[in-house]
This record gives sequence, C-alpha cells and structure tokens, in this order.
Amino acid sequence: MSADVTDLNGRPVIIGGGAAGLMTALELAPEPVVLLSKSPLGAEASSMWAQGGLAAAVGNDDAPALHLADTLAAGAGLCDETAARRIVDAAPAAVERLAGLGVAFDRRADGGWRLGLEAAHGRNRIVHATGDGTGREIMRALIAEVRRTPSIALLEGVEARRLLVEDNAIKGVLAANDRGALTIATNRVVIATGGIGGLFADSTNPGGCFGQGLALAAHAGAKLSDLEFVQFHPTAFDGPSRPMPLLTEAIRGDGAWLIDETGHRFMADEPGAELAPRDIVARAVWRHRAAGHRTFLDARRHPGADFAQRYPVISAFCKMAGIDPAHDPIPIRPAVHYHMGGIAVDGEGRSSVQGLWACGEAARTGLHGANRLASNSLMEAIVCAQWVAASIADAGAGPCTTMCTETILPAADPSAVRPILTQGLGVLRDHIGVARAIRSLYPLARSESAASDAALIGLMIAVAAMRREESRGGHFRTDFPDTAASAVPSSLTRNEALAAARELAESVPSVRSALS
Repeated sequence: MSADVTDLNGRPVIIGGGAAGLMTALELAPEPVVLLSKSPLGAEASSMWAQGGLAAAVGNDDAPALHLADTLAAGAGLCDETAARRIVDAAPAAVERLAGLGVAFDRRADGGWRLGLEAAHGRNRIVHATGDGTGREIMRALIAEVRRTPSIALLEGVEARRLLVEDNAIKGVLAANDRGALTIATNRVVIATGGIGGLFADSTNPGGCFGQGLALAAHAGAKLSDLEFVQFHPTAFDGPSRPMPLLTEAIRGDGAWLIDETGHRFMADEPGAELAPRDIVARAVWRHRAAGHRTFLDARRHPGADFAQRYPVISAFCKMAGIDPAHDPIPIRPAVHYHMGGIAVDGEGRSSVQGLWACGEAARTGLHGANRLASNSLMEAIVCAQWVAASIADAGAGPCTTMCTETILPAADPSAVRPILTQGLGVLRDHIGVARAIRSLYPLARSESAASDAALIGLMIAVAAMRREESRGGHFRTDFPDTAASAVPSSLTRNEALAAARELAESVPSVRSALS
C-alpha cells in the first residue's frame, strides 16, 4: 500500500527496496512498517540484476557442512565461522520460503531443483530461475507480495538523508522527496540499501548503489567493518554500457573458458582454472590485459548451441552488441561487483547504534570474510531478513519524539568520487595509489557538498586499505603481496577514519598538502 507520512511515527523504518528490504518488511508482517525506496521498487536494486541464484545445500550429494567449508575457504580466513554456519544451515529453508512466496525456480522434469555450479563450490548447489534471471524473478515475487501486504506503508521516491540519533540511539529518519523534507520519528531503523559499486566507474551494480546506507550509518556513529574488501567480478561485458552487463559465473560452471585474442586459454594451468575463486580469476584477467592482451569468455564449445536457451538475458544483450555467444568469444574485463564489508552487525543484524539494524549487502555479518563465495549474497539477504525482523519485533516500539532539524542536505552525487576510487582502489592496489585517493577524498568528505557522503565512504575504504598491509581475498596490495599469518577483521567509525586521514598526513607526503 501507499501512505502519507502523518500516521507513520513509531513504526520500524526499512531503508532500501531490494531483496533484503522487501524480505524484512514481509517477515515483520503483520506489524505495521514503513518501507522507503528512493526509486520505484526494483529500479535501482542490485538484487534485480542477480543472475546466478542462491547457494543452498539442497542436492542429494550436498550438505550444509560442505557449503560451509567452501564458504570458509573462499573467505580467506576472515569469515565468522559461527555466523557462517548458522546462515548456510538456514539456506535450504530460505529457498522453500521464496518458493512459497511464488518464486518460480528452475526445476528438473522430476520436480527437483535444477542446480548450477559456480566457482569455488564443490557441489552443484546454485538454485536459479529462468536460467540467468534469478534476481528478476525473486524481485517480481517479493514486490508483488509487498504491494498486497496492508501492513507495509510503501514510500517510493523517498530518500533517507540522515538518521536522527541521540545518546547513541536512533530517534528518527530525515528523508526527502521531490516535494521537500519529511521526518519520521522511530526508534527502529533497518538499512538495506545494497552495495557500493556506484562509487566506481566500472561496475555491474546500478549507478544508484553507491554506499548511501553506509554513509547513513557512519554519520550516526556506527562501526563499519572490512571495508577494504571489494569483489571484482572477472567477467563483466567489455563494452560502453554502464553499469556493465554481467556474464554469470555459471557459464564457466557449464564449461566455458577464458581466452585471449590469440585463443590462448590463460587460466588453464591455475589451480581450479576458470573456476578458481573470483579474486584469483579477476587478478589473472587484469594482469593479462595489463600485458597488452584482450580477454574473452569462450562459450562456443560449452554450452555452445544451448547458450541462448540457458542464458536468455545474456544472449539478448550480446546479440544487441553484434555477438552470438554460440559462435563468437565474448569480450570481458573485471568490474566491481560486490562489497564484503559493511555495517558491523551481530547475529540478529544489530549495529553498534541502539535501534539500528542492517541487512543484505550493506551489512557485514561475517559470512563472506575477505572474498564472497558465489551466490551466497542473495541467500544471506533472505536468511538474515528473518532474524532482523524477529529482533525488531522483540525490541518493540519506544517513545517517539520528533527531533528538530533545520536543513536538508542535497541529494548525494558520487560522480566526483568515481575516478578517484577507480584509480586508487582497483583490482591491484599499492601505498602510493591509496595515499593519492586519501588526499583527494579527505576534503570532499569534510565538505557539505553533494559529493561528501560518497567521499566519506570512499575515504573509509581507502583508510582501511592503507591499514591492511597484506593481500587477502578481495584486497590485493602489490607492495604487500603476501598474506599475513593471522587474519584480523578491520573496523572503523567515521571519526576514526577522518582522524586516520589526518594522521597519515604526518607520514605520507602526498597526503600532507591536501590536509594542511
């Protein structure tokens, strides 16, 4: 349903219209909630674009313990094993829950799940829909269910600009739409705004996903963790479109190869070959391109003539670019795809600020560690939404007093930040590049301009990357190429990041001039 804001005070407010936000709202029903979406539902949600599916141990040859082992291996020592075990154990039930909500997952002739294989999985455990349209199908079903749920007050075209906080406790949400500012008094807020891909020039994420939820949490004083770990998908379509169309890992699971312009299969001798963990494949593609080669996904032999049937969405955009995947290699390059870091939360999704929860890609639950295992993200969002909703319901509504606020900040614009992060925080990083990024981001982060929120999150990522003097998972330092003996999670608050940037000025000459 839609509603005016006059009677919404006291309800939980969910910020974000992707799978995590929609599922949290549904799990809270019949408790009345407010769902804020800055665009029409699904229009700027990364969930809509997800091709691979949900990872769940539902096959006869599989078990949650095997799924956990693959997750921990991919996470490169930084997964929270207790949290990861709890989440993967709940994954099969999450698939059934979605099916019960009307998601039409692909099935075999005998009615069982048709399961795919993706990189670093030891079993076929990817539950998908319409081949490569899983995210679209899940969002279709969730949006329909939200729109017919009377307890959900849906405010589309409304963007949260700040969280109102007093004594480290949530008091409300300051938001805006095309008619001006509005304030909702509440002691319960969920951030489910997705990732940070829009902070980079080359990303598979919608351009509107650039860390706004992380900025809301940071300004509220929340702790953010593992921000330096950014996953680059190795096979984004190498063309002019932005966001970059994704070529799902499932194609490589079906037997496709990575080749260069000479036809050389440059991953053939690597452990796992094309199905090595994503960070390894992305770095191999990046380095091969840096050596002067072009890189391609070769699906001509496998899946070959079945490509269009198995991957109709990908086949359609390839053909629009004049490429027939059954006969032509597909040009690819790495692009930002997922953020392992986010708002630090506990097992119920609670942040370090009282009354603030996070769910989905905006949250750092401990599942992904330094490198997300393919198709664990949609699964995490669906599973954790249930626990977040239960925690919110247990917290109950508190006394609500609308806090006064005099000004509404301008809508955030990441365009000034994109070239800085693209240059300094890419697939391969080093001290000089990260320091230059900090130099450029610090004054923007302290400003009151439209770039400030994006710059703040970029700065926090850069400071975390500077501090981690090792290479692990999605964070690779060419000046510290080895992995440290012990894995230590990182954490930052907004004030700590700003202080660290100034402290770096004392030891990094390239930063000093910008901070003086």
